[in-house]
Amino acid sequence: MTQQVLEAPPQLKVVQPGEGDAGVLAPGVGVQFKIDAEDVGGRVSVVEHPFDVGALVPPHVHHLEDEVSIVIEGRIGFRSEDREAVLAEGGYIVKPRGEVHAMWNAGDVPARMIEIITPAGFDKFFRELAGMNASGQPQMAHIAELAARYELPFVEPDWIGEVIERYGLNPPL
Repeated sequence: MTQQVLEAPPQLKVVQPGEGDAGVLAPGVGVQFKIDAEDVGGRVSVVEHPFDVGALVPPHVHHLEDEVSIVIEGRIGFRSEDREAVLAEGGYIVKPRGEVHAMWNAGDVPARMIEIITPAGFDKFFRELAGMNASGQPQMAHIAELAARYELPFVEPDWIGEVIERYGLNPPL
């Protein structure tokens, strides 16, 4: 009879409101780290994103992870392929891997959302990008290289110009 080796459970992690390392991802879009990959055996990570008025996360595609977003303040717009929704506080949305999607502040006050990413690991992209921004304005070539390492191409679908105009957004690129 073979003996089964059990993995030790992860350590208990408590994150109080307002706690967690924070950084800037793009003009008007921040990140606050809540649950890292290491906290749950790589299964999931959780971050919080504040959005200034007019802020836009440009269109991109995740090839390795799915995202669930929960709006906790303000109004945030989401576009995934040909589907668009604006969610207010308490709204949830799933952004499946493999689809071109973008997010933006769809209101006239700052907004925030929680993002649950599975499997975990993409939190490391956010940490690296925030570090690049903290060191000064990174060159687009460096951002593109970072995105390529995480299989996250940025794209320019034909619908993004109309979304920018409709909501008066400030594209970061």
